[in-house]
Amino acid sequence: MLLLSYQAAAQTLTLPALIEQTLATSAAALQARAAREGGYWAYRAYQANYRPQLTLAGTVPNFSRIITPVVQPDGTTEFQSVRINNSLLGLGLSQNIGLTGGQVVIGSQVQRFDDFARSQKRYNNQPFTLGLTQPLGYFNALKWNRRIAPLLYQESQRQYLEDREALARRVTELYFDVLLQQVNAAVAGQNAQATAELLRVGREKYALGRLSQSDLLQLELNLLDAQQAQTQARLDAESAAVSLRTYCALPGATDTDGAVPPLAVPTPAPALAVVPAEALGQARQHRAATLAFQRRQLQAAQDVAQARGTTGFLATLTANLGYVNQAPYLLDSYSALQNQQQVALAFSLPLVDWGRRRAIVRTAELARDQTQAIVTQDERSFEQTVLTQAAQVPALAGQARLAARADTLAQRRYAITRATYEAGRLSLTDLTLASAAKDLARRSYILALRAGWVGYYRLRGLTLFDFETGQPLVAD
Repeated sequence: MLLLSYQAAAQTLTLPALIEQTLATSAAALQARAAREGGYWAYRAYQANYRPQLTLAGTVPNFSRIITPVVQPDGTTEFQSVRINNSLLGLGLSQNIGLTGGQVVIGSQVQRFDDFARSQKRYNNQPFTLGLTQPLGYFNALKWNRRIAPLLYQESQRQYLEDREALARRVTELYFDVLLQQVNAAVAGQNAQATAELLRVGREKYALGRLSQSDLLQLELNLLDAQQAQTQARLDAESAAVSLRTYCALPGATDTDGAVPPLAVPTPAPALAVVPAEALGQARQHRAATLAFQRRQLQAAQDVAQARGTTGFLATLTANLGYVNQAPYLLDSYSALQNQQQVALAFSLPLVDWGRRRAIVRTAELARDQTQAIVTQDERSFEQTVLTQAAQVPALAGQARLAARADTLAQRRYAITRATYEAGRLSLTDLTLASAAKDLARRSYILALRAGWVGYYRLRGLTLFDFETGQPLVAD
């Protein structure tokens, strides 16, 4: 990583170095990395739901000393002092069944009861239990998570790449905003210096009677205008630099002056020969949006399934088998084990709900249909955006070449016009027009460079593909 030093005022910053610095230290880059890490850990949590979970649970100790009412054999009630400890410790291994939404549990449990008033001790031991809980008719969240969670994870990883390209594009925009103002300040300074020199020559000509008083006054007005433009350009450059330094988290971003070192004028963006159809194919293959389209439709279908799975007939099948025994001593509780079985089916069936279930399901279905329509429109917009940007890349490169040529010609024309004016063969109006054309050509060139580089990073962000190397973008 190239470290940027701001101690030397004459040091020049370059666009690639500034993008690299911003990707490493800026708040936007840190947020992008945090979002990617969040997607990764959410995916890890999803995977854990389908793996065995080993749990140790219990209540140790569970001591109580109270006076409680006790019903006697003759029906009367006596209040007796009770001092007991009822501790419980269990070990369970559970496994979710993603296909059905049920759960299998293998466990072992031991319970100890102490009656301190009567000096009694008992153990209730369940050395092995096998249980099954199976919802019937309920919404199966595990099934839908298996379809949606991987898409969310891949989407977060692709979104990180898009965020990096968006960050590079934003840095490029801010970079050229500052560069344009610095160019304006430099041009204004050159114009002020040139105008001052022309005023000096004009006064000499006026003293010799070769320049009218009107032209001399115009030269003085030109100098005042140039000086005002120079001051305003410096203020604009400082204002634009504040945004650049803040966004890029550059050292000294909290300084009150807001100044940045001079920015180097980048070379034109690479002239890419991009076929729009190829760009669209790469975008469909690598962009997070293509996964988001699929994920949004799945989530809409999930909402319909959830509406159906929380209304109507619902039941839960519970089955449990194992061994159990009780004894005064722990080791004795493992002998002569007895079988235990339990099967239960709990259900609910609404008989009269006044159309509630139908309304809930229909609302979810309409939301699903609406989502599908929106996704279809978003897909079309996505495709059109990629095709348009891919088609504009060659045009932007051509504009940069034309702007560079126009800048060169305008500079040469101004030099010739100024020499001709100083020789007395052109009017001041011609010189002013040539100067304005020179300044406009320089600004147009900077703006053409800006459009080319912004389009370059925009195409990379839209396709997540590097057309220079012919390779898809990868995360660091």
